[in-house]
Amino acid sequence: MKNKMLAMVLAGGQGTRLGKLTRETAKPAVPFGGRYRIIDFVLSNCANSNIKEVGIVTQYEPLELNVHIGNGEPWGLSGHGKGATILQPFTNSQGENWFKGTANAITQNVSFIDSRDPDTVLVLSGDHIYKMDYDAMLKKHIETGADLTVGVLPVDIKEASRFGIMNTDDTGRIIEFEEKPAEPKSNLASMGIYIFNWKKLRKYLLEDKESNEENKEMLDFGHDVIPAFLENNEKIYAYAFNGYWKDVGTIDSLWEANMEFLDPNHSLNIRDDDWRIYSRNMIAPPQFVSKNGEVKESMMADGAYIEGKVAHSIISQNVSLGENSTVKDSVIMANAKIGKNVKIEYAIIGEYANIKDGAQIIGTHDDIHVIGYEEEVGGNDYENE
Repeated sequence: MKNKMLAMVLAGGQGTRLGKLTRETAKPAVPFGGRYRIIDFVLSNCANSNIKEVGIVTQYEPLELNVHIGNGEPWGLSGHGKGATILQPFTNSQGENWFKGTANAITQNVSFIDSRDPDTVLVLSGDHIYKMDYDAMLKKHIETGADLTVGVLPVDIKEASRFGIMNTDDTGRIIEFEEKPAEPKSNLASMGIYIFNWKKLRKYLLEDKESNEENKEMLDFGHDVIPAFLENNEKIYAYAFNGYWKDVGTIDSLWEANMEFLDPNHSLNIRDDDWRIYSRNMIAPPQFVSKNGEVKESMMADGAYIEGKVAHSIISQNVSLGENSTVKDSVIMANAKIGKNVKIEYAIIGEYANIKDGAQIIGTHDDIHVIGYEEEVGGNDYENE
Protein backbone atom coordinates (compact mmCIF):
# COMPACT_ATOMS: atom_id res chain seq x y z
CA MET A 1 0.00 0.00 0.00
CA LYS A 2 1.46 3.35 -1.02
CA ASN A 3 2.04 5.91 1.71
CA LYS A 4 0.71 9.36 0.87
CA MET A 5 3.07 11.99 2.30
CA LEU A 6 2.41 15.73 2.51
CA ALA A 7 5.33 18.11 3.05
CA MET A 8 4.99 21.14 5.32
CA VAL A 9 7.78 23.70 5.00
CA LEU A 10 8.22 26.07 7.94
CA ALA A 11 9.34 29.35 6.38
CA GLY A 12 8.04 31.97 8.80
CA GLY A 13 11.18 32.65 10.85
CA GLN A 14 12.64 36.14 11.06
CA GLY A 15 16.34 35.23 10.87
CA THR A 16 17.54 38.19 12.96
CA ARG A 17 21.17 37.00 12.91
CA LEU A 18 21.34 37.88 9.20
CA GLY A 19 20.95 41.56 10.12
CA LYS A 20 20.38 43.84 7.13
CA LEU A 21 19.63 40.90 4.84
CA THR A 22 16.44 39.94 6.71
CA ARG A 23 15.32 43.38 7.86
CA GLU A 24 12.58 43.39 5.21
CA THR A 25 12.99 39.90 3.77
CA ALA A 26 12.08 36.48 5.13
CA LYS A 27 15.16 34.36 5.73
CA PRO A 28 14.13 31.61 3.25
CA ALA A 29 13.90 34.32 0.54
CA VAL A 30 17.51 35.49 1.00
CA PRO A 31 19.46 35.03 -2.26
CA PHE A 32 22.08 32.29 -2.47
CA GLY A 33 24.63 31.11 -5.01
CA GLY A 34 24.03 33.75 -7.68
CA ARG A 35 20.64 32.59 -8.97
CA TYR A 36 18.84 30.84 -6.12
CA ARG A 37 17.05 31.66 -2.88
CA ILE A 38 17.55 29.58 0.23
CA ILE A 39 14.11 27.97 0.05
CA ASP A 40 14.84 26.65 -3.45
CA PHE A 41 16.85 23.80 -1.96
CA VAL A 42 14.11 22.33 0.21
CA LEU A 43 11.46 22.80 -2.52
CA SER A 44 13.75 21.14 -5.07
CA ASN A 45 14.35 18.28 -2.64
CA CYS A 46 10.57 17.83 -2.45
CA ALA A 47 10.28 17.82 -6.24
CA ASN A 48 13.17 15.39 -6.69
CA SER A 49 11.73 13.13 -3.97
CA ASN A 50 8.48 12.91 -5.96
CA ILE A 51 6.41 14.75 -3.35
CA LYS A 52 3.33 16.11 -5.08
CA GLU A 53 1.93 18.57 -2.53
CA VAL A 54 3.70 21.06 -0.29
CA GLY A 55 2.31 23.52 2.24
CA ILE A 56 4.60 26.50 2.89
CA VAL A 57 4.01 28.27 6.20
CA THR A 58 5.02 31.94 5.98
CA GLN A 59 4.64 34.77 8.47
CA TYR A 60 7.53 37.29 8.74
CA GLU A 61 7.84 39.71 5.78
CA PRO A 62 6.13 37.20 3.47
CA LEU A 63 5.55 39.26 0.30
CA GLU A 64 8.85 38.58 -1.52
CA LEU A 65 8.81 34.92 -0.49
CA ASN A 66 5.19 34.44 -1.54
CA VAL A 67 5.85 36.01 -4.95
CA HIS A 68 8.91 33.79 -5.43
CA ILE A 69 6.96 30.60 -4.64
CA GLY A 70 3.86 31.60 -6.62
CA ASN A 71 1.98 28.49 -7.72
CA GLY A 72 5.07 26.28 -7.38
CA GLU A 73 5.51 25.90 -11.15
CA PRO A 74 9.36 26.18 -11.18
CA TRP A 75 9.53 23.13 -8.88
CA GLY A 76 6.94 21.15 -10.84
CA LEU A 77 4.37 21.59 -8.09
CA SER A 78 1.56 22.93 -10.27
CA GLY A 79 -0.91 20.86 -12.25
CA HIS A 80 -3.38 18.05 -11.61
CA GLY A 81 -2.75 16.28 -8.32
CA LYS A 82 0.04 18.66 -7.37
CA GLY A 83 0.23 21.89 -5.44
CA ALA A 84 2.25 24.46 -3.53
CA THR A 85 0.00 26.19 -1.01
CA ILE A 86 1.12 29.25 0.94
CA LEU A 87 -0.27 29.20 4.48
CA GLN A 88 -0.31 32.40 6.52
CA PRO A 89 -1.71 33.41 9.94
CA PHE A 90 -5.34 34.40 9.97
CA THR A 91 -8.01 35.72 12.28
CA ASN A 92 -11.20 33.96 13.30
CA SER A 93 -13.90 34.19 15.95
CA GLN A 94 -11.29 33.42 18.61
CA GLY A 95 -9.02 36.30 17.60
CA GLU A 96 -5.60 36.57 15.98
CA ASN A 97 -3.59 33.44 15.34
CA TRP A 98 0.08 34.27 14.93
CA PHE A 99 2.21 31.14 14.76
CA LYS A 100 3.81 30.70 18.17
CA GLY A 101 6.26 27.91 17.36
CA THR A 102 7.07 25.12 14.93
CA ALA A 103 4.42 22.73 16.25
CA ASN A 104 1.86 25.51 16.67
CA ALA A 105 2.28 26.39 12.99
CA ILE A 106 1.20 22.84 12.15
CA THR A 107 -1.66 22.91 14.66
CA GLN A 108 -3.09 26.05 13.07
CA ASN A 109 -3.04 24.36 9.68
CA VAL A 110 -4.69 21.08 10.67
CA SER A 111 -7.66 21.80 8.42
CA PHE A 112 -5.38 22.17 5.41
CA ILE A 113 -3.57 18.92 6.22
CA ASP A 114 -6.84 17.05 6.83
CA SER A 115 -8.11 18.25 3.46
CA ARG A 116 -5.17 16.45 1.81
CA ASP A 117 -5.77 13.27 3.89
CA PRO A 118 -2.11 12.18 4.14
CA ASP A 119 -0.77 9.06 5.84
CA THR A 120 2.40 10.87 6.87
CA VAL A 121 3.49 14.49 7.21
CA LEU A 122 7.03 15.57 6.42
CA VAL A 123 7.98 18.69 8.41
CA LEU A 124 10.88 20.71 7.00
CA SER A 125 12.72 23.95 7.70
CA GLY A 126 12.89 26.34 4.77
CA ASP A 127 16.27 27.82 5.62
CA HIS A 128 18.89 25.10 5.14
CA ILE A 129 21.18 24.33 2.21
CA TYR A 130 21.35 20.61 1.36
CA LYS A 131 20.21 17.87 -1.01
CA MET A 132 18.27 14.99 0.53
CA ASP A 133 16.06 12.18 -0.73
CA TYR A 134 12.96 12.33 1.48
CA ASP A 135 11.54 9.24 -0.24
CA ALA A 136 14.44 7.17 1.13
CA MET A 137 13.69 8.55 4.60
CA LEU A 138 10.02 7.62 4.19
CA LYS A 139 10.95 4.06 3.24
CA LYS A 140 13.02 3.79 6.42
CA HIS A 141 10.10 5.24 8.41
CA ILE A 142 7.80 2.52 7.07
CA GLU A 143 10.40 -0.24 7.48
CA THR A 144 10.92 0.51 11.18
CA GLY A 145 7.21 0.98 11.88
CA ALA A 146 8.00 4.33 13.47
CA ASP A 147 5.48 6.88 14.72
CA LEU A 148 8.12 9.55 14.14
CA THR A 149 11.40 9.53 12.22
CA VAL A 150 13.89 12.32 12.87
CA GLY A 151 16.57 13.31 10.36
CA VAL A 152 19.90 13.48 12.19
CA LEU A 153 23.34 14.62 11.15
CA PRO A 154 26.46 13.12 12.74
CA VAL A 155 28.57 16.10 13.90
CA ASP A 156 31.94 16.43 15.58
CA ILE A 157 31.37 15.48 19.22
CA LYS A 158 33.17 18.71 20.21
CA GLU A 159 30.41 20.67 18.40
CA ALA A 160 27.50 18.53 19.63
CA SER A 161 26.65 20.80 22.57
CA ARG A 162 25.46 23.44 20.04
CA PHE A 163 22.64 21.19 18.79
CA GLY A 164 19.61 19.23 19.91
CA ILE A 165 21.08 15.74 20.33
CA MET A 166 19.28 12.43 19.82
CA ASN A 167 20.53 9.48 21.87
CA THR A 168 19.66 6.08 20.34
CA ASP A 169 19.85 2.39 21.20
CA ASP A 170 21.55 -0.22 19.01
CA THR A 171 18.56 -0.39 16.64
CA GLY A 172 18.53 3.36 15.96
CA ARG A 173 15.49 3.96 18.15
CA ILE A 174 15.67 7.31 19.91
CA ILE A 175 15.53 6.86 23.67
CA GLU A 176 16.48 10.36 24.81
CA PHE A 177 16.53 13.91 23.47
CA GLU A 178 18.79 16.59 24.92
CA GLU A 179 18.63 20.24 23.86
CA LYS A 180 22.19 21.63 23.61
CA PRO A 181 23.62 19.36 26.33
CA ALA A 182 26.78 20.49 28.14
CA GLU A 183 28.14 16.93 27.97
CA PRO A 184 26.53 15.22 24.93
CA LYS A 185 26.16 11.44 25.00
CA SER A 186 26.11 11.11 21.21
CA ASN A 187 26.90 13.17 18.11
CA LEU A 188 23.53 12.81 16.31
CA ALA A 189 22.24 16.34 15.83
CA SER A 190 18.61 16.96 14.89
CA MET A 191 18.24 18.55 11.44
CA GLY A 192 14.69 19.77 12.10
CA ILE A 193 13.40 17.21 9.55
CA TYR A 194 10.55 15.00 10.79
CA ILE A 195 8.24 12.38 9.32
CA PHE A 196 5.16 11.88 11.51
CA ASN A 197 2.31 9.44 11.16
CA TRP A 198 -0.39 12.06 10.76
CA LYS A 199 -3.08 10.48 12.93
CA LYS A 200 -0.61 10.17 15.81
CA LEU A 201 0.69 13.73 15.51
CA ARG A 202 -2.82 15.11 15.12
CA LYS A 203 -3.85 13.42 18.37
CA TYR A 204 -0.99 15.04 20.27
CA LEU A 205 -1.59 18.47 18.77
CA LEU A 206 -5.37 18.58 19.27
CA GLU A 207 -6.89 15.88 21.41
CA ASP A 208 -4.31 15.94 24.18
CA LYS A 209 -4.55 19.72 24.43
CA GLU A 210 -8.29 19.47 24.97
CA SER A 211 -8.08 16.68 27.54
CA ASN A 212 -5.14 17.51 29.77
CA GLU A 213 -5.77 19.51 32.92
CA GLU A 214 -3.30 22.28 32.13
CA ASN A 215 -4.68 22.72 28.62
CA LYS A 216 -1.04 22.82 27.56
CA GLU A 217 -0.39 23.60 23.94
CA MET A 218 2.29 21.83 21.91
CA LEU A 219 4.17 24.87 20.63
CA ASP A 220 7.52 23.46 19.55
CA PHE A 221 8.62 20.09 18.22
CA GLY A 222 11.91 20.04 20.13
CA HIS A 223 10.60 21.32 23.44
CA ASP A 224 7.10 19.83 23.52
CA VAL A 225 6.22 17.19 20.94
CA ILE A 226 9.34 14.98 20.94
CA PRO A 227 9.55 14.90 24.78
CA ALA A 228 5.85 13.95 24.90
CA PHE A 229 6.39 11.16 22.37
CA LEU A 230 9.34 9.85 24.41
CA GLU A 231 7.41 10.05 27.67
CA ASN A 232 4.62 7.95 26.17
CA ASN A 233 7.07 5.44 24.66
CA GLU A 234 6.06 6.18 21.07
CA LYS A 235 8.33 4.66 18.44
CA ILE A 236 10.85 7.30 17.35
CA TYR A 237 13.74 6.38 15.07
CA ALA A 238 16.73 8.34 13.81
CA TYR A 239 17.53 8.61 10.10
CA ALA A 240 21.18 9.48 9.64
CA PHE A 241 22.12 11.83 6.81
CA ASN A 242 25.77 11.97 5.80
CA GLY A 243 25.71 14.54 2.98
CA TYR A 244 26.35 18.29 2.91
CA TRP A 245 23.98 20.28 5.16
CA LYS A 246 24.37 23.90 6.13
CA ASP A 247 22.40 26.13 8.45
CA VAL A 248 22.93 29.58 6.91
CA GLY A 249 21.51 31.46 9.86
CA THR A 250 24.41 33.87 10.35
CA ILE A 251 26.34 36.22 8.09
CA ASP A 252 29.48 34.13 8.51
CA SER A 253 27.74 30.85 7.68
CA LEU A 254 25.91 32.39 4.69
CA TRP A 255 29.15 33.76 3.26
CA GLU A 256 30.98 30.52 3.98
CA ALA A 257 28.29 28.42 2.26
CA ASN A 258 28.48 30.67 -0.82
CA MET A 259 32.27 30.33 -0.95
CA GLU A 260 31.99 26.55 -0.60
CA PHE A 261 29.48 26.66 -3.47
CA LEU A 262 32.28 27.91 -5.75
CA ASP A 263 34.20 24.66 -5.37
CA PRO A 264 33.67 22.68 -8.61
CA ASN A 265 34.01 19.48 -6.57
CA HIS A 266 31.46 20.59 -3.96
CA SER A 267 29.41 17.66 -2.70
CA LEU A 268 26.18 19.52 -3.54
CA ASN A 269 27.12 18.93 -7.21
CA ILE A 270 24.96 21.69 -8.60
CA ARG A 271 25.43 20.34 -12.15
CA ASP A 272 23.88 16.95 -11.36
CA ASP A 273 21.09 16.49 -13.92
CA ASP A 274 19.51 13.79 -11.76
CA TRP A 275 18.97 16.16 -8.80
CA ARG A 276 18.60 19.68 -10.10
CA ILE A 277 17.99 22.74 -7.96
CA TYR A 278 15.13 24.73 -9.42
CA SER A 279 14.32 28.40 -8.94
CA ARG A 280 12.30 31.28 -10.33
CA ASN A 281 14.39 33.76 -12.31
CA MET A 282 13.68 36.68 -14.59
CA ILE A 283 14.97 36.50 -18.15
CA ALA A 284 18.14 38.57 -18.58
CA PRO A 285 20.60 39.17 -21.43
CA PRO A 286 23.80 37.10 -21.67
CA GLN A 287 26.66 38.01 -19.34
CA PHE A 288 29.45 40.18 -20.76
CA VAL A 289 33.13 40.66 -19.85
CA SER A 290 34.85 43.66 -21.47
CA LYS A 291 38.33 43.79 -23.01
CA ASN A 292 39.85 44.87 -19.73
CA GLY A 293 37.55 42.79 -17.56
CA GLU A 294 38.77 39.60 -15.91
CA VAL A 295 36.94 36.82 -14.07
CA LYS A 296 38.66 33.96 -12.25
CA GLU A 297 37.32 31.10 -10.13
CA SER A 298 33.88 32.70 -9.92
CA MET A 299 30.23 32.17 -10.82
CA MET A 300 28.37 34.73 -12.94
CA ALA A 301 24.64 34.76 -13.64
CA ASP A 302 22.85 36.14 -16.71
CA GLY A 303 22.90 39.88 -17.28
CA ALA A 304 26.23 40.49 -15.49
CA TYR A 305 28.31 43.26 -17.12
CA ILE A 306 31.96 43.18 -16.03
CA GLU A 307 34.57 45.85 -16.82
CA GLY A 308 36.69 45.25 -13.70
CA LYS A 309 38.31 42.19 -12.13
CA VAL A 310 36.53 39.43 -10.22
CA ALA A 311 38.23 36.66 -8.24
CA HIS A 312 36.68 33.84 -6.20
CA SER A 313 33.29 35.50 -5.96
CA ILE A 314 29.63 35.06 -6.86
CA ILE A 315 28.18 37.61 -9.27
CA SER A 316 24.39 37.44 -9.47
CA GLN A 317 21.95 38.40 -12.20
CA ASN A 318 22.23 41.90 -13.73
CA VAL A 319 25.20 43.01 -11.64
CA SER A 320 27.39 45.69 -13.22
CA LEU A 321 31.04 46.26 -12.28
CA GLY A 322 32.84 49.39 -13.51
CA GLU A 323 36.36 49.94 -14.84
CA ASN A 324 39.35 49.37 -12.55
CA SER A 325 37.12 47.92 -9.84
CA THR A 326 37.97 44.66 -8.08
CA VAL A 327 35.82 42.10 -6.29
CA LYS A 328 37.42 39.29 -4.32
CA ASP A 329 36.03 36.61 -1.96
CA SER A 330 32.60 38.24 -2.03
CA VAL A 331 28.93 37.70 -2.88
CA ILE A 332 27.28 40.33 -5.06
CA MET A 333 23.50 39.91 -5.13
CA ALA A 334 21.25 40.64 -8.09
CA ASN A 335 20.97 44.09 -9.69
CA ALA A 336 23.76 45.62 -7.60
CA LYS A 337 25.54 48.46 -9.35
CA ILE A 338 29.24 48.89 -8.65
CA GLY A 339 31.00 51.95 -10.04
CA LYS A 340 34.56 52.63 -11.14
CA ASN A 341 37.70 52.22 -8.99
CA VAL A 342 35.80 50.30 -6.29
CA LYS A 343 37.51 47.68 -4.13
CA ILE A 344 35.42 44.95 -2.47
CA GLU A 345 36.84 42.10 -0.39
CA TYR A 346 35.18 39.65 2.01
CA ALA A 347 31.75 41.21 1.63
CA ILE A 348 28.10 40.52 0.85
CA ILE A 349 26.48 43.20 -1.27
CA GLY A 350 22.67 43.22 -1.17
CA GLU A 351 20.24 43.36 -4.09
CA TYR A 352 19.96 46.73 -5.86
CA ALA A 353 22.79 48.20 -3.77
CA ASN A 354 24.59 51.12 -5.40
CA ILE A 355 28.32 51.30 -4.72
CA LYS A 356 29.63 54.62 -5.96
CA ASP A 357 32.96 55.33 -7.66
CA GLY A 358 36.03 54.97 -5.47
CA ALA A 359 34.37 53.18 -2.54
CA GLN A 360 36.27 50.58 -0.57
CA ILE A 361 34.33 47.84 1.19
CA ILE A 362 36.86 45.68 2.98
CA GLY A 363 35.95 42.90 5.37
CA THR A 364 38.02 40.02 6.63
CA HIS A 365 37.59 36.26 6.70
CA ASP A 366 36.35 36.55 10.29
CA ASP A 367 34.33 39.76 9.85
CA ILE A 368 32.30 39.80 6.64
CA HIS A 369 31.16 43.27 5.62
CA VAL A 370 27.47 43.54 4.60
CA ILE A 371 25.78 46.17 2.46
CA GLY A 372 21.99 46.01 2.62
CA TYR A 373 19.41 45.86 -0.14
CA GLU A 374 19.10 49.14 -2.07
CA GLU A 375 21.75 50.72 0.15
CA GLU A 376 23.83 53.49 -1.42
CA VAL A 377 27.45 53.78 -0.34
CA GLY A 378 30.58 55.49 -1.55
CA GLY A 379 32.00 58.92 -2.13
CA ASN A 380 31.89 61.32 0.81
CA ASP A 381 28.72 59.76 2.19
CA TYR A 382 30.21 56.48 3.30
CA GLU A 383 32.93 55.27 5.59
CA ASN A 384 33.83 51.63 5.74
CA GLU A 385 33.20 50.66 9.34
